[in-house]
Amino acid sequence: MNIDKYRVKTKDLRKNCSPAIFKFTSTAEVKPLRGIIGQDRAVRSLDFGLNIDNPGYNIYLAGVFGTGKTTLAREMLFKKAAREPVPPDWCYVHNFKKADSPQALKLPAGKGKEFKKDVEAQVENAVSHITQAFEGEDFEFKKNQIITGFVEETNRMYVRLDEEARQFGFTISRNQNGINSIPLKDGEALSQEEYMAMTEAEREQLMKRSSVVQEKLNEAFRQYRDLEKDIKGRIKELEQETAQAVISPYFDQLLKKYRSFDDVLNYLGDMQEDLMGNLELFTKQEEGSNFNLFRQVSRRSIERRYQVNLAVDNSSLKHAPVVFENNPSYSNLLGKIEYEGEFGILATDFTKIKAGAVHRANGGYLVLHVYDIIRNYYVWDSLKRVLKNQEINIESMGRLMGISNTETLEPESIPADIKVILIGEPIYYYLLYAQDEEFQKLFKIKADFDVEMERSRKHVSEYARLISSVCENERLRHFTPAAVARVVEYGSRMADDRSKLTTLFNRLVEIIYEANSWAGRGQAELVDDKHVLQAIEEKKYRSSMLEERSLEFIRRNILLIDVDGWKMGEINGLAVYEVGDHIFGRPVRITAKTFMGEKGLVNIEREILMSGSIHSKGVLTLNGYMGAQYAQDKPLSLSASLTFEQSYQGIEGDSASSAELYSLLSSLAEIPIYQGIAVTGSVNQNGEIQPVGGVNQKIEGFFRVCKARGLNGKQGVIIPRQNVEQLMLEPEVVEAVKSKLFNVWAVEHIDEGLEILTGKSAGKRGEGERFTADSVHYLVNQKLSEWSFRRVGSKVRPGIHVNQDRQRIRRRRGK
Repeated sequence: MNIDKYRVKTKDLRKNCSPAIFKFTSTAEVKPLRGIIGQDRAVRSLDFGLNIDNPGYNIYLAGVFGTGKTTLAREMLFKKAAREPVPPDWCYVHNFKKADSPQALKLPAGKGKEFKKDVEAQVENAVSHITQAFEGEDFEFKKNQIITGFVEETNRMYVRLDEEARQFGFTISRNQNGINSIPLKDGEALSQEEYMAMTEAEREQLMKRSSVVQEKLNEAFRQYRDLEKDIKGRIKELEQETAQAVISPYFDQLLKKYRSFDDVLNYLGDMQEDLMGNLELFTKQEEGSNFNLFRQVSRRSIERRYQVNLAVDNSSLKHAPVVFENNPSYSNLLGKIEYEGEFGILATDFTKIKAGAVHRANGGYLVLHVYDIIRNYYVWDSLKRVLKNQEINIESMGRLMGISNTETLEPESIPADIKVILIGEPIYYYLLYAQDEEFQKLFKIKADFDVEMERSRKHVSEYARLISSVCENERLRHFTPAAVARVVEYGSRMADDRSKLTTLFNRLVEIIYEANSWAGRGQAELVDDKHVLQAIEEKKYRSSMLEERSLEFIRRNILLIDVDGWKMGEINGLAVYEVGDHIFGRPVRITAKTFMGEKGLVNIEREILMSGSIHSKGVLTLNGYMGAQYAQDKPLSLSASLTFEQSYQGIEGDSASSAELYSLLSSLAEIPIYQGIAVTGSVNQNGEIQPVGGVNQKIEGFFRVCKARGLNGKQGVIIPRQNVEQLMLEPEVVEAVKSKLFNVWAVEHIDEGLEILTGKSAGKRGEGERFTADSVHYLVNQKLSEWSFRRVGSKVRPGIHVNQDRQRIRRRRGK
């Protein structure tokens, strides 16, 4: 039997990259790469998303870590933003009509800083000159004139009142407690003794005159209050006139400079009116007043509300903003309202409003990593609200969560004109799309990043340009053509496909860094292929402790794996293990035991819940194959157990289903399998072998075991034919195959694998639905026919072929 036709040719085991294809002596001669390569779909999607301005067309960049999502976003966003205008500045100012709702003012970029300085300077000048004016001689003279007139008028009122009182026998006395009427006798104040000596009629007459005098006093008091009110009004009017004359020039300058901005003009008008309404804070008070401290605090508070809080300053921008927020906490992203202690309480005002990344990116682009966003519900929900309502509101986090009753502000919202770019893995996109209806409406553009690209001449050349750019940017040693060729081969190996190259550029850059380091330790001027190979081997060595420990257990027969000899119902399957950034394969002994019964196939791992759903499906698929192959003329009377020996952890995947079927057929046919051959590949109900993953690691894992036990030229691995395209084996394995010390076979059907494993013909169904004599299928069918006959006994008469086959089996066993 010729099984050489199934052997994979040496040239198909690995695709080398010849340094001769590069027309340079080092990457220093190569034009550095700008941007990323191999992501045409993502570039096209992102370009479309950036150029559509309709609401809801925000972008999700979906791809695994290291595929260049952030790099591409940075390059394309800055290129797009460079063609767009700088957005306006935003200022928060005191709302003189509603103090707890600060007003937002929009000004052209750069004008906000100007406006803040202008208001600060003009208000400071105005307040300073108001104070000076109120303390000046002219103001004091005019004020004193008013007060002197008031004093003179009150004195005249007192004299008139005293004269009238004397007509009724009373005099008027002024003291610190007010004005009192005092009765007189003979021009002198009536004493207590004289009052007591008066008759009742005299006392009654005195009280009548006192009532008249008191009425005149009351009338004088009313006149005094009216006069006092008038005097205060005149003084206030004097203050208003004086202050107006002082501050008008300053406000006129502001009004003239910002006459194009209606909101600013309205604000300046309100500020001037409020300033005129608080002039008493700028007048001079008596020294030692108990209220001076509180008056000073009040004045500072009043003056602060005339300030401008420049929340968003775009004066330094040359184009639309591109903001990458790497720590999108609620306050960092959406802004915050700060508090300060004031007389033992927490207080705030509009100057404590701080803008977030959303404000800074308004009018441009905001880039966020989805993992940082969705783990905080309040951040994610508030971000969606900004995009949905197209306005930005700053709220206190405590108030938003309902856990704080602290008095706070409700700043005026700012219109939002922003495009958000989320960066994350595909799984988050699909989860959000399925579970969040608003996400579907707000993020209509998805840009998919692939993990691999075609290994074309163009992409290979761009690998060289990538290396050149890394060397230039990081000031590393440049690479020789041979070193670049090794990086290209490593890229194919990472892609697990010799016709592909990986786009996980961060892992490629790691090899570039490390190869440069090894070249430095060797004091080489350029990085050569040996440095790249050393970097790859050292990286593998750092992570391969568990792999080496597993190999040691096999070598010491702690893990029982045979790589020579023949056994029935026993085969070496191949498993792949992923530990951090290291992936390796190792053989696993699979055994099958068959016996007469009705249980069918029993997957021991499934019975004890160590089998994943895909592995369980693979085992159940074997039932379909067995029934179609052997139970067309009889019931399938079979009990069999399948297990992975010395496996103490969960098993997933169907890549061992073909190996399980081989061991099952071996047990039924009582034909041994050569233990030096390991098998991978899944099988369908038609017996066709299907491709699996990790084929390179599986072959290499078994090769290392065979090498440790001693290569004999008969050992090897059976893989699916479709996986040949993915082969990118280590040079050591390729050399062993070339030297005929190891073998790699590729099969398309279970029958081909049977012939390689058993050295016997698999058998074909001929006339009368019988298999080729002495073939594997023939022997399996006879075993199942015998068990079926024994099960039904005399109740069912087997066909002539079954009787003849049963007699032949008995004669053969009797020999």
